[in-house]
Amino acid sequence: MSESTSPKSGRSILNLDGSPSSEVRISHPSSMLSPASLISPSSSSSSPSTTVYSDRFIPSRTGSNFALFNLARSPTRTASSVSSDGVSGNGGFGTGTGTYSAALRSVIFGVDDDEYVGGNVATTPVTPGRGDPIVSTSGRRVGSGVNRNIFRYMTDVGGGERVGGFGPFEDSPLPGVVTPSPMVSRKVSRTPYKVLDAPALQDDFYLNLVDWSSNNVLAVGLGNCVYLWNACTSKVTKLCELGTDDSVCSVGWEQRGTHLSVGTNLGEVQIWDASKCQKLRTMEGHRLRVGALAWSMSILSSGGRDKTILHHDIRSPNDCVMKLTGHKSEVCGLKWSYDNCQLASGGNDNKLLVWNQHSRHPILKYSEHTAAVKAIAWSPHLNGLLASGGGTADRCIRFWNTTTNTQLSSLNTGSQVCNLVWSKNVNEVVSTHGYSQNQIIVWRYPTMSKIVTLTGHTFRVLYLTISPDGQTIVTGAGDETLRFWNVFPCSKSQNTARDIGSTSLGRSHIR
Repeated sequence: MSESTSPKSGRSILNLDGSPSSEVRISHPSSMLSPASLISPSSSSSSPSTTVYSDRFIPSRTGSNFALFNLARSPTRTASSVSSDGVSGNGGFGTGTGTYSAALRSVIFGVDDDEYVGGNVATTPVTPGRGDPIVSTSGRRVGSGVNRNIFRYMTDVGGGERVGGFGPFEDSPLPGVVTPSPMVSRKVSRTPYKVLDAPALQDDFYLNLVDWSSNNVLAVGLGNCVYLWNACTSKVTKLCELGTDDSVCSVGWEQRGTHLSVGTNLGEVQIWDASKCQKLRTMEGHRLRVGALAWSMSILSSGGRDKTILHHDIRSPNDCVMKLTGHKSEVCGLKWSYDNCQLASGGNDNKLLVWNQHSRHPILKYSEHTAAVKAIAWSPHLNGLLASGGGTADRCIRFWNTTTNTQLSSLNTGSQVCNLVWSKNVNEVVSTHGYSQNQIIVWRYPTMSKIVTLTGHTFRVLYLTISPDGQTIVTGAGDETLRFWNVFPCSKSQNTARDIGSTSLGRSHIR
């Protein structure tokens, strides 16, 4: 196929089959092409001429009848022909009076609604020549035809000014189309709504001295005493006081929120009835301090400085029903999974171990951390998803799949990771940090993008717990303060009313 020019008529002749007798005569290149300009084949022969190759037929819009495509704008618009959402009553395929038709006209023809008069274009659109300037519908000159990237395969990379109105992906909004706004991230207050003075709150990385019960009672170990703060009434109760030669090293509520376990510096594990402020029993077995406690139904697990983990069954008369060995240094982190099938333990030997309900030795061992592993959190959203954080020499948060025994990801936070808590309302994680920034960070999982960074503590943020409704966290530090932060949204199943004492603003004492 080739295109030649007849020397007699000056008209372009398009050869279809290579023979002089088969030709299609089209209008002169200086005039615009239209369907009406096509001439039926004739028997006349064409003269030899220079061959110009072409693979494109560019139609002209001259004489187009837009009413044939149901894109003409109706002079009137009645309520009976248009439904409440702006679509014509016949499903949007009738007279073209809906928002969709307006958008389609703008995309295809590059003109606004006010340029249509009675179904026809007020100013007849023409296809510009190669050297004609391109003018927008507002009359502003935006470039020349040479730089246009329409009807061509090649891509302009020169970065010239954009020509609008030629495609559905243009930046300018379409008429009648509402552009959705980008998702706005949740706003989190950067100041605590409540601060409690906690005198004698120890600045020790290996202890766990704060826990929040399902009955909305906060337990705090201060020196050799344990205090209870009722979040509903803001009432403070002194639960117990150990001897002068002993101190509180850990506290932990059982799931129902009625019994509190207390680990001591002398290696004892005590069980207290919080409602009666009465000690139920004392269990021995550890030779050194007990810094970590974790409940699984009636089983209480304790981790000590003697490198061992003991299982205590409060239904059994025996103090210890099982002893776990695997760590080579102090056990400082201990958490049962939400299904109570796996126990994760972290130690000062930089190891993260995973145990099942019946194993005396770990079923999984992770040695990637390069510092003590105290921060441990199981995901409430996905079974087998475990997060752990390392100390000053490591500074990393790592995620593990204990079902497949694989490490999923790792993130260097830049500072000592002291605690981790997973939100049960949304798929987010909060971490507290020590050296050197003493900050609190809320992360969005799995991207681990920062939602907010909270500051205010002047010492390492060594203690962290979350309220039973999953919205508030409490942080404690060696600056002897407990700070309450609203960081997570409420669960969809919860009411908007809050009952954790958030209306009691200001600073008060826990004892």
